[in-house]
Amino acid sequence: MKTKTPLPLPTTLFRTAQVRELDRRAIQEFWIPGATLMARAGKAAFRALRPQWSEAHRLSVVCGVGNNAGDGYVIARLAYEAGLKVRVFQVGDAARLRGDALAAHKTLLDTGIKPISFVSSVLKGAELVVDALLGTGLTGDVRGPFREAIAEINDCGAPVLAVDIPSGLCSDTGRPLGIAVRATLTTTFIGLKLGLFTGEGPVYCGQVVFADLGVPPEVYLPVIPSAQCLDLRDLSRWLSPRSRTAHKGDFGHVLVIGGAPGYAGAGRLAAEAAARTGAGLVSLATHPNHAAQIAAMRPEIMVHAITDRDDLTALFTRATVLVLGPGLSRTPWAIPLWEAALAAQLPMVLDADALNLLAESTEQEMPLREDWIFTPHPGEAGRLLGCSATEVQADRGSALETLVQRYGGVWVLKGAGTLVGNARSVPGLCPAANPGMASGGMGDVLAGLLGGLLAQGVPASEAARLGVCLHAEAARQAATAGERGMLASDLMPHLRTLVNA
Repeated sequence: MKTKTPLPLPTTLFRTAQVRELDRRAIQEFWIPGATLMARAGKAAFRALRPQWSEAHRLSVVCGVGNNAGDGYVIARLAYEAGLKVRVFQVGDAARLRGDALAAHKTLLDTGIKPISFVSSVLKGAELVVDALLGTGLTGDVRGPFREAIAEINDCGAPVLAVDIPSGLCSDTGRPLGIAVRATLTTTFIGLKLGLFTGEGPVYCGQVVFADLGVPPEVYLPVIPSAQCLDLRDLSRWLSPRSRTAHKGDFGHVLVIGGAPGYAGAGRLAAEAAARTGAGLVSLATHPNHAAQIAAMRPEIMVHAITDRDDLTALFTRATVLVLGPGLSRTPWAIPLWEAALAAQLPMVLDADALNLLAESTEQEMPLREDWIFTPHPGEAGRLLGCSATEVQADRGSALETLVQRYGGVWVLKGAGTLVGNARSVPGLCPAANPGMASGGMGDVLAGLLGGLLAQGVPASEAARLGVCLHAEAARQAATAGERGMLASDLMPHLRTLVNA
């Protein structure tokens, strides 16, 4: 039976160069020998392995020629001493081993275990595999025997423990470098790597267990992390109980602008999400074709049939927050509304076609405001940056940084490992998500949710962080009935419960 070892949140995430600096400080400034850290890493990985696969009797350890291999040799020795039948497979010339890894190799030989050269099909019938091939130093695509070994690990059918990071996965971006090990469990050390939690990282890492290897807290002090995992429990301080004498005027008025013909549901979902999040009043400015129908379906939303810019600007005097873009389109009906909203100088959430219209405009046309939240998916982010969605996904952290630098405000780069950032703080990463969220309307719910938080006085940066966590947790709860077939509207009852928790 697998034991649950949840990731302690909030926690800091680092890029490769930063983890190397943490290693250097631990060794050179705090006098912890590298061999000691390697021994602790191997022990931590073995301790994570045992409760997960307590009934396993045979262990196959696949080692490369760097320090990652040294960790693998330690694991192999510990497994042998614990009574497991151990085989160690060597990929690459063991003569290239140096330093602590070489010493760990010699200690393993003293047990009588001699690594075997890795050949095709050698993992056939393996019960449990340890991936100690490649660490965080990889820069180019995996090639040669290492690529063949990774393919063999992935095809063998056995569960896999990855040491520090699945071999072949970029620890900065979560991008597989040509090929990467698909691990069941990843035990990572010293500093949590950003790439484990964003991009395709979660697909390749499986469950993540962290071990600090006993380095003192002072090691971390001068190293500013690249991101911080977001924790709904911490952010929920913005959802304190309301005064018994509160009235609707205390909680803002959200005006959602969207819902072109054919997209009526997007505007309605955003408006309802704003209401379910706790906005005092919610209006929806939408196309006349379906205004009456939406009003009949959800009478708590004040629905306005908008034919031109003047109709919309008349609503700005009562609104405190705008949500611009859900189902807006880029038609002659939509563009004047988009222009009017930008000129309104109100706190705002920009989503969907509001972002696509922004990508088609010049930067000089964009008035920068720090209380605006932008919520692109990778495709929309690519249009804003003049690149493809694939390029955005290849380095989500850098894409977020560029968006913040170019446009200002607060950015929510959606996707697995949603990133939240602005110019003033360390980016946040939401590690909670599920495939059920890959359905139409989920982004509209998030946009409305964010607008509802802004209307209640939550600062834009904190609203974005809290909003993505609420959205993910509501989706997690909705997915208990099944991920496939989950609808955006299924989140609504869970949102109401969460904002009152």
